Amino acid sequence: MNEIIFLVEEAAEGGFIARALGHSIYTDADELTDLHANVRDAVACHFEPTEKPSIIRLHPTT
Repeated sequence: MNEIIFLVEEAAEGGFIARALGHSIYTDADELTDLHANVRDAVACHFEPTEKPSIIRLHPTT
């Protein structure tokens, strides 16, 4: 797999939520810059280094 896509939405209590399409990966953050870092960390934890997607896309849902 070369690419993983995350849907990003604003959380009701503030901040942002990101969830991966087709994978059980979910993370959140107060700021978008922190969300980017959290998504990268979540992907690194979910996949073995040799299986990790090289492209991570964030798509806003609003």
